[in-house]
Amino acid sequence: MDWSKIKRKTAEARKPSGAYTNLDDLIRIQFKVRDFSFLPHQPVTSVLSGRYASRLRGRGLNFEELRRYLPGDDIRAMDWKVTARTRSPHVRVYTEEKDRAVLLVVDQRINMFFGTRDRMKSVTAAELAAVGAWRAVAVGDRVGAVVFNDTELIDIRPQRSQKTVMSILGTVVRMNHALRGDLQVEPNAGMLNRALEKAHSLAPHDVLVIMISDAFGADNQTDRLTRRMAEHNDVLGLLVYDPIRLRPPAQRITVSDGAQQMELDLADRQMREKLVHDYSREQERLTRFLRGLSAPLLMVSNQGDVVDQVRRLLGVPRRGN
Repeated sequence: MDWSKIKRKTAEARKPSGAYTNLDDLIRIQFKVRDFSFLPHQPVTSVLSGRYASRLRGRGLNFEELRRYLPGDDIRAMDWKVTARTRSPHVRVYTEEKDRAVLLVVDQRINMFFGTRDRMKSVTAAELAAVGAWRAVAVGDRVGAVVFNDTELIDIRPQRSQKTVMSILGTVVRMNHALRGDLQVEPNAGMLNRALEKAHSLAPHDVLVIMISDAFGADNQTDRLTRRMAEHNDVLGLLVYDPIRLRPPAQRITVSDGAQQMELDLADRQMREKLVHDYSREQERLTRFLRGLSAPLLMVSNQGDVVDQVRRLLGVPRRGN
């Protein structure tokens, strides 16, 4: 793929600020994410500290050999079955994996084409994908992705290279620029589960799976797929939301799902309270479910710098502090 053409087309067809992402902005994010990690050993103020840090595996271990016990060997490495069978103490020797894989699941469906503050949810998701991709390669890990919209799903197998990052970001940009308010496509709730099924096939074990979505379409099947994936992998949820869901304005607004349009009278206090209540219940359900898997959920808003939000949620001091 010719990335120079993508960048040129992005510049030529400049979209309204905040409505669409562009490759240049996603590339620049690499310079803002050099001093934090989604992996263990987080600051105590991080949502990944404590119980979450004990669950996130970090790099794994590769079995290297089985040999006789030598003075100084860690007794915890003793292979008791072989020791009993041979009547001679044996230990299992491991070497640390040189890397691990990070798999991004990135939502670019029509439901993400919504925003009332700095940008659309689809743009926030694109920037979060860039944060995860650049951090992975910066520490020498492999990175891959499952990027999906309402009709298409693209998977990119984890590799340790900037070329792979550019392939991921280029796919995200292409799907992002295909979104528009009058898009003639039905919102596809089922694509979330299709993306998770594909992610499960790409994450056999010890992969950090980062799910970036607003959770539209999440159901019991979503729970089952996530639970199955979390049995042998680490899962981190990045829930993208718009502030209007938490603090609806007291006014009439027009909303659309891409196919139909309706007006909501948010001047009605009961209507506002119901919107906030329904969203809070769904967010609490997701949080409880992921907490049961020892998988954290980070809520990232359309308002405010995305990298700064992630840093704050991970307990990382602001740059320059």
